[in-house]
Amino acid sequence: MTTATVALVGDRSPHVQAHARIPALLSALRGRDGLTLDAYWIPTTDTGGLERFDAIWMLPGSPYRSEAGALQAARTAREHAVPFLGTCGGFQHALLEYARNVLGLAVSHAENDPSAAAEPLLVPLECSLAGHEDAVRLAPGSLAEQIIGAEQTVERYSCHYGPDARYLPALAGAGLRFSGRDGAGAPRILELPGHPFFLATLFQPELAGDGTRPHPVITAFAAAAVARAASRTGPTAAVPAHLPAG
Repeated sequence: MTTATVALVGDRSPHVQAHARIPALLSALRGRDGLTLDAYWIPTTDTGGLERFDAIWMLPGSPYRSEAGALQAARTAREHAVPFLGTCGGFQHALLEYARNVLGLAVSHAENDPSAAAEPLLVPLECSLAGHEDAVRLAPGSLAEQIIGAEQTVERYSCHYGPDARYLPALAGAGLRFSGRDGAGAPRILELPGHPFFLATLFQPELAGDGTRPHPVITAFAAAAVARAASRTGPTAAVPAHLPAG
């Protein structure tokens, strides 16, 4: 059985419900789906060398201790074709990284630095999604639709920030696909076509159900991680000796 190494990028906290779900999700992936992930917590202050992992999972829990570290993690996944899943804060920082490093935009995240001189790309939502469930419509033929297997899904949020709609056309024109939107058309899922697996959700799939049946997005991410591990030949560099997720 192939084991994939996965970097859990985020500042681990017992107060973040998604973090507490990780051990049960890893166990369920192994027991239900035969997908074994050797997962390591990587703080946002120490995200160098993540290309050595088979996948990168950027978890909720923003504001992160290091915005630069979170952006580096997303950039590493994008540029090195490492399977990537970003949820809530992971969605926000994947978007911010793309805007800055692909489009060259001088934009900020209002939560990280409310007084920043740069225009914010991530702004407070008019209606906070924290603690709410909402429907998400999936774009036909998108990776998200293939994974979930339906035209619509209802998801659970714990989020206060989302993208400023003024920037969405430029981001889409530069290659990002907003493949899931709420009833008002606001983006809730993004993906990067041409990448082996690059998906981010403003909702938190970690909170689906009771944790014993992983959300399809998490299962698909784990499958992509194992596939990459299986395809890699020869010895690989050892991963950092951070605390395992279990």
